Amino acid sequence: MTEGKREIVRSLLAEYDIKDAHDIQEALKDLLGSTIKEMMEAEMEDHLGYEKSERSDNDDYRNGYKSKTVKSSIGEVELEVPQDRKSTFEPQVVKKGQKDISDIDHKIISMYAKGMTTRQISDTIEDIYGFDVSEGFISDVTDKILPQIGEWQNRPLDDVYPVIYIDAIHYSVRDNGVIVKKAAYVILGLTMDGRKEVLSLAIGENESAKFWLNALNELKNRGVKDIMIICADGLTGIKEAITAAFPKTDYQRCMVHMVRNTLKYVASKDMKAFAADLKTIYNAASEDEGQKARDRVVEQWSAKYPNSMKRWIENWDVVVPIFKFSKDVRKIIYTTNAIKSLNSSYRKLNRQRSVFPSDQSLLKALYLATFEATKKWTQTIHNWGQAYGEMCIMYEGRLPD
Repeated sequence: MTEGKREIVRSLLAEYDIKDAHDIQEALKDLLGSTIKEMMEAEMEDHLGYEKSERSDNDDYRNGYKSKTVKSSIGEVELEVPQDRKSTFEPQVVKKGQKDISDIDHKIISMYAKGMTTRQISDTIEDIYGFDVSEGFISDVTDKILPQIGEWQNRPLDDVYPVIYIDAIHYSVRDNGVIVKKAAYVILGLTMDGRKEVLSLAIGENESAKFWLNALNELKNRGVKDIMIICADGLTGIKEAITAAFPKTDYQRCMVHMVRNTLKYVASKDMKAFAADLKTIYNAASEDEGQKARDRVVEQWSAKYPNSMKRWIENWDVVVPIFKFSKDVRKIIYTTNAIKSLNSSYRKLNRQRSVFPSDQSLLKALYLATFEATKKWTQTIHNWGQAYGEMCIMYEGRLPD
């Protein structure tokens, strides 16, 4: 279970005073009823053309609520259906006379989570359920999760994370009428028990030390006191930010990205041999052996590809942390591949939508995609026991027993 899910469970226990399975079911019914009520409130806003807090010249207006009992996948649920003075409001989420909603529980949010656009969701609902809903209404419904995103982004975190990975996916976003490329940065941590947890999502135009210092300080403000290793690509300003925010933390450059960036300079006929030589560097038994392997590769290839090994020389200090550990442990900390499955879910959003209408729209999609992807995260990292043991020795006094 992720920390986010644990926090939700703790909140439910406190809010509903849950003592047994019956209490759990009653709590879920209440939550479902509240969710549908919010969706119908969005429908009412669309119907009247103005929000609750707004003034309007419309002679139709809200007129309280009417109770209605319906069947759902978790039993009978009591709904509060909003009414209007002229009785012209026809709710579509739960229609007049509809007594069973078990087939539409959370459908809109689920479709949005899978990367569908508001237009695609609107078309799908019309195809499946036979009623038309506007794209604006779909957007209003999904906007209801914005407070949840805020709570999730500010939830308390653990004191210590042995490893944190940072990676980025790029999207096209409309900003003040202009389509620009923006990066969505995911910060993923390994907890003390070896489980993956998405700590934060951030959307930014330009990387800088200031940007990353702000991101890392947010983690500190949410309770993170120490990080053993941060694994990331060569993000602009990340090294300086780590030194300022977590001066004891080792910054490990992602070896997979280092290799890819190096091979950009290499002709296809030489790639296999060059990649094999690079492997001798990060698979070396020690830092000294790794440096000797690096120098051999420089000597071997610099005449033909003079700029290819520049990054390995200039960034050697952020390559060497892996040499502290055994080869099995290196597989955990030397690459951001731990985010690979998550990034796969994020890339689906690019295939579904060529342009996001706003940063907020992108953040909603990323948040929901995150929870879709992390449902499958139930196991600890492979060989975590050994990795944790080595870290306890290497970072003596910084990891709890």
